[in-house]
Amino acid sequence: MKSNILYACLLWCCMIAISPNANAQAFDPVAGCITDSNGNCLPNTILSAMPFLRIVPDARAGAMGDAGLATSVDPNALHFNASKLAFVENNIGLSATYTPWLRDLGLQDVYLTYLTGYKQIDELQTLGFGLRFFSLGEINFTNAQGDPVGSGRPREMEFSVAYARKLGENFSAGLTAKYVYSNLASGQNVDGIEINSANAFAADFSLMWKKPMNLGGYESNFGLGFALTNIGSKVTYTQNVVRDFLPMNMGIGSALSMNLDDYNSITFALDINKLVIPTPVPPFILDENGVQIDNPRYDEDGNGFADYREKSLFSGLLGSFSDAEGGFSEEMKELNYSFGIEYCYDNQFAVRTGYYYEHFEKGDRKFLTVGVGLKYNVFGLNLSYLVPTNNRRNPLDNTLRFTLNFDLDAYRNRNAE
Repeated sequence: MKSNILYACLLWCCMIAISPNANAQAFDPVAGCITDSNGNCLPNTILSAMPFLRIVPDARAGAMGDAGLATSVDPNALHFNASKLAFVENNIGLSATYTPWLRDLGLQDVYLTYLTGYKQIDELQTLGFGLRFFSLGEINFTNAQGDPVGSGRPREMEFSVAYARKLGENFSAGLTAKYVYSNLASGQNVDGIEINSANAFAADFSLMWKKPMNLGGYESNFGLGFALTNIGSKVTYTQNVVRDFLPMNMGIGSALSMNLDDYNSITFALDINKLVIPTPVPPFILDENGVQIDNPRYDEDGNGFADYREKSLFSGLLGSFSDAEGGFSEEMKELNYSFGIEYCYDNQFAVRTGYYYEHFEKGDRKFLTVGVGLKYNVFGLNLSYLVPTNNRRNPLDNTLRFTLNFDLDAYRNRNAE
């Protein structure tokens, strides 16, 4: 049963690229949303290919409500904001993260792993690398009649290389190049259409500004981060001429760290993120009399495919700030908020918590996170735990994930002694 659930999810992802009319709902201009027969608002979630690229792979940020755009630098900066790597204090660092996935369903072979690191070139420049692997376990495929048609091991992967450089004492920029690969149900057929693997090239651009200051008599650091991520070629899992967007995202974050004394410090972080891909346009709309009619914005060229899916890369990106059927109010609903707090003692022990908010109409993810961090000589261990705060199921519900950090400079210094 659990394999069937996962298989259905995989086929749904592939069918996004197959069906030209996957959504037969009507938009109500009065309510400002897509509604059901009772006039209740329904979700209009933004869909993309390869959503695994937006999974936060870091247990530290995972314990702070997924906030990480402007927090202090570590090897996992590559996922959030690669420009932070320009401010590393050590010559080299590595990090490895393991995230169980769908453990509430009892699945043991579905997980995300993330290996990342950096190497400082000089005081101004740093190189980073990352390897993300998402395993969806083993799936027994069946046809429409329920007959077995083989098995497979769906998997997705991202390999990235980043360059970060200081542009001033307090300002830096970063550029990341990445290759992404997705194999969900390669070789299978749905309604006579063969499913293939998908691959793409993408890039991230990021900025970081940080400033030491004195706040209320406490030595503090304030940071602002900006990142435009997963800007890359559109993909398809079939021979369909209409391709789908990667989960391109724009994020703005801030963080304030205060040294309370020689041993105690506290950090407050806030990130705001928005997917910068087209908002789905419903095929029907209600007129002034409440009668359902064809939506003229859905398929103006009459080729049977939704126009928002046919947009080019940059047209979709630039238009994503003003394309929602509900106007500015719906655009604001597409913002996701991450708030986190981190308390550290002597840079050896940390306690973290955070909260993540997403509007009901755009996914309805709302959860509380908690975690701890320990550092001992060369090694550091971060743990995080997610607690849902609504009835919306999350793949990480009640799941413990962990990250290991390795300070190779400290290791070399110990050997030198």
